[in-house]
Amino acid sequence: MGGIVYLVGVGPGDPGLITLKAIEKIKAADVLVYDYLANKKFLEYAKDGAEVIYVGKSGGCHTLPQDEINDVLVQKAKDGKVVARVKGGDPFIFGRGGEEAEALVNAGIPFEVIPGVTAGIAAPAYAGIPITHRDFTTTATFITGHENPTKADSNLYWDRIATGVGTIVFFMGMANLEQNMKKLMDNGRDPKTPVALIRWGTTPEQETLIGTVEDIAKKAEVTDFKPPAVAVVGGVVSLREKLRWFDTRPLFGKRVVVTRAREQSSDFADILEREGACVVEFPTIQIVPPESWNAIDSAIERLDNYDWAVFTSVNGVKYFIERLKAKGRDVRDLKGIKLCAIGPKTASEIEELGLRLDFVPKEYRAEGIIEGLGDVKGKRILIPRAEVAREILPEELTRMGATVDVVTAYKTVRPEGKTQEIRDLFGQGKIDVVTFASSSTVTNFLQMFEDGEGVKLLKGVKVASIGPITAETAKNHGIETAIMPKDYTIPALAEAIVNFYKT
Repeated sequence: MGGIVYLVGVGPGDPGLITLKAIEKIKAADVLVYDYLANKKFLEYAKDGAEVIYVGKSGGCHTLPQDEINDVLVQKAKDGKVVARVKGGDPFIFGRGGEEAEALVNAGIPFEVIPGVTAGIAAPAYAGIPITHRDFTTTATFITGHENPTKADSNLYWDRIATGVGTIVFFMGMANLEQNMKKLMDNGRDPKTPVALIRWGTTPEQETLIGTVEDIAKKAEVTDFKPPAVAVVGGVVSLREKLRWFDTRPLFGKRVVVTRAREQSSDFADILEREGACVVEFPTIQIVPPESWNAIDSAIERLDNYDWAVFTSVNGVKYFIERLKAKGRDVRDLKGIKLCAIGPKTASEIEELGLRLDFVPKEYRAEGIIEGLGDVKGKRILIPRAEVAREILPEELTRMGATVDVVTAYKTVRPEGKTQEIRDLFGQGKIDVVTFASSSTVTNFLQMFEDGEGVKLLKGVKVASIGPITAETAKNHGIETAIMPKDYTIPALAEAIVNFYKT
């Protein structure tokens, strides 16, 4: 069976702007060919074993010339591979997708085009600038700000563009910004027409510079405004101050490191990103099954003997229920056992199983649970939890006369992390906040660097700890917590970070 090439546009940078069809084709690809992308997160959709080829086009710098890129696409497809040619923005809007499609047709290779959201509409939208508006203009045009230098004559009809179009969006226009603005004025455009330069549009690094046709080039020079950027020319630019939304969020431009396990980080990351943060996932914990199921299996066989089952985490619930099912049993076997959950997320996990909780402490840590259990003398209590955890709860319950079985439902290990990437971001001063959701995330974070290095990296960075126990662990290592919520939950931690930067 022959190969096929998908020319896939993934949008301008915000990972949420990729289309479902683009994700589908990337997942299906045997080979991914990509050049400069504003967000490499798209590559994470690649299936295991996919070949990833970087062809490096950025600002005129090319790892491979276009002809050689075409040859790669053709050859891989001839080898019977499914190829995804991944491009920022849209393949057919200044993405040279048309040239690649021609090369494929000439070689007899089937292809499909997956359109992407172009920076020409996305960057202005994220800057609060609609490119059309009934009160200003109903016409817009996209223009390359950097024509092919090998062409003998320009294809741009400046005498018509300057006054015949309401909104003009220049792609790749920084290098020739002054010349292009001059051509507009020379051909009749009002020098006072508003202009916006939007750099790194749709990303947390987005910057917007406002000026006019006559002064924007000078402003860009004075502020050292660099590419990649689009330039928007037209009256609609004046709407920015009224309609801006993306760069007014409280965490806009803040880079926040999330150290939770990857399986648990998505909700936290979503909250932070909605508030404008750039989230860097650096999991210092990986949740894995225990080395042996013997202890939990033995407890399951003796479920009828227990008076209470106390769950201290979502993972404890998940792994316990999975093991219950593996033993041919289900939640009906918990009948008659009182259930306790520490924390609202743990409680929600249990309630979603159709089970009713008998007690959820107001304080989301072990100490808060003891009073609510009442008289436990002579009671048998089951605690499915992580392999390594604080002993205060089982020790205190035992002291009060209960028989406590602590069984390992899962364990946490330190994953192989992208330590060098994080180290580089710290070195460049690009980290604003590091979050710790448990004591183990603190200790594992420090262990992922050389002795003493982690503490040094955190100097000048705001540390957000989920609660006093985690903050105490950090303090014992010489790390001061700047942000801590009143309630020891992930949503509360996110809210505390937002409030810290609002004030």
